[in-house]
Amino acid sequence: MDLRAELLKSIWYAFTALDVEKSGKVSKSQLKVLSHNLYTVLCIPHDPVALEEHFRDDDDGPVSSQGYMPYLNKYILDKVEEGAFVKENFDELCWTLTAKKNYKPDRNGNSIISHQDAFKLWCLFNFLSEDKYPLVMVPDEVEYLLKKICTAMNVELNSCELDDYLSQEPQGQGGLTVWQFLDMVNSGRLLRGIEQEAISMAVEEVYQEVIEDVLKQGYLWKKGQLRRNWSERWFMLKPSVLSYYMSEERKEKKGSIALDKHCCVEVLPDRDGKRCMFCVKTSSRTYEMSASDTRQRQEWTLAIQTAIRLQAEGKKSLHKDLKQKRREQREQREQRKAAKEEETQRLKQLQEEKERKLQELELLKEAQRQAEILLQEEEQRRRQQHEEMQRTLEIQLREAEQARASMQAEMVLKEAEAERQRKRITELEEMQERLQEALQQEVKARHDEESVRYAQARLLAEEEEKLKQLMKLKEEQEEYIIKTQLEKQVLKQEMENKNKCLEEAQKQLEEVRVNRQRVDQDVMAAQRKLRQASTNVKHWNVQMNRLMHPIEPGDKRTNVSGGGFAGYHPLLCRRDSSLKLKQKVEEKGSDPVRDGSKENVSNGGNRGPPPPSDADPMATEPSN
Repeated sequence: MDLRAELLKSIWYAFTALDVEKSGKVSKSQLKVLSHNLYTVLCIPHDPVALEEHFRDDDDGPVSSQGYMPYLNKYILDKVEEGAFVKENFDELCWTLTAKKNYKPDRNGNSIISHQDAFKLWCLFNFLSEDKYPLVMVPDEVEYLLKKICTAMNVELNSCELDDYLSQEPQGQGGLTVWQFLDMVNSGRLLRGIEQEAISMAVEEVYQEVIEDVLKQGYLWKKGQLRRNWSERWFMLKPSVLSYYMSEERKEKKGSIALDKHCCVEVLPDRDGKRCMFCVKTSSRTYEMSASDTRQRQEWTLAIQTAIRLQAEGKKSLHKDLKQKRREQREQREQRKAAKEEETQRLKQLQEEKERKLQELELLKEAQRQAEILLQEEEQRRRQQHEEMQRTLEIQLREAEQARASMQAEMVLKEAEAERQRKRITELEEMQERLQEALQQEVKARHDEESVRYAQARLLAEEEEKLKQLMKLKEEQEEYIIKTQLEKQVLKQEMENKNKCLEEAQKQLEEVRVNRQRVDQDVMAAQRKLRQASTNVKHWNVQMNRLMHPIEPGDKRTNVSGGGFAGYHPLLCRRDSSLKLKQKVEEKGSDPVRDGSKENVSNGGNRGPPPPSDADPMATEPSN
């Protein structure tokens, strides 16, 4: 399985996670974000306009996986270089997208594996799954992976429990999906009674072995090149290199030994106080190491020889090679099974063909026996028919002679009957003539009846026309009645309105009468004031006449100053104007009062006394 196929498996999960509606299509905006993240984790120079340029001729709708694949191959996968990026970061990106939608651990916290272990199992699943979409893992690979995890924990896998689970779980495409596999592990049926920490360590070990191609790792003693002292180091073996660190945390790398097909490993005898020694010889140097026991030395030497063999065969991963061999074995097993089934089917068909031919032979024999029986029965029936036919002919001959005699007697009877029929025909012809005459009379009567019916129909038509006219007149009359009723309602409404107006006018007239009475009262008060004013004027005239009389010598004047006559000149002018006004009032009589009342009535009965005349202030002046 090359690098492109591995990357496509993880990208497939990310693409299907973005397909929320499960329509096989993802929007361009989401694909832009996915492509940007892929550029980042794969350490490829970003090309932000490549997606728009690639889908320029398409509509603005979502893009299917088939439409996204050319862009993915051209702008991303073709630019990927092995070793230029961290594969684990790439897998974590795709796992984050797909786990958020599909991975559903136990919410109560009873999950057997942690989220990080689920990610590593997802990576192992992708590695061991078939190269067909949707991705599934066949039961053999499921058992292989679970056995390796159990082996790392030094426990034995319960194969019966696994078979029961696989038989109960519905399998699509001939295997389990990754989510079914994770649910199976989280269910605890296969790893019952094992602590989560032990499972995490086992998953980590299998992950390093299968995904990171770690053939073996552990502590070994290594002899230095310069100082020639022995130091304990943590060694990690991969197919192409043997690296060693200060401790198992692998934080400080002390060195590495490159392996190729020219390298070799040899077992050394114990010396310098060290036992279980072996060495790794390269083209430039020999590395001496010491294991803790003989078993560890054997495991290390076998693992290093396996790595050298892989280098010699040009293979980069042991488990990829093992997976391919297991797949070939499955294919061969399936081919043998198919061939065996085909052979069994062919033998079954031959057996069925043989049985069918035997049945056909039995049927042929039975048919031959039946044909012989039928032939005998047919011969016997033919002989009986011949005898019966001969007897029948003799009987028919006797019957024919008897029939001839009876026919002659019948001929005589027929002739007599014919004579009677001829007479009957003559009588019928006469009757026909009488019937024709009666028919003609009936036809004439029908003609007369038709003429009467025609006249009656004409009368009915006239009556119908008159009835239509009457109906029309009735409709016009009803319309006129309706119109009259409407007019009557309108007139009634108008009368009601006029009555309302009349009532309002009467009310106004009552108000005018009240106002008129009030004005008459005001006029009478004004007349009283006028009479009082005239009395005052007469009094002042008398006083004026008395004042205008010439003073004679010897007359006594009291309270009169020397300039008193001249001081009364303005007062006299005002009194003259008052006299003139009084004369005008007396000439007109009560005309100004009436005019004032009319004016008050026309103004709607405005109350209040008329404006005071010029005589009023004079009437209020004190007398001298």
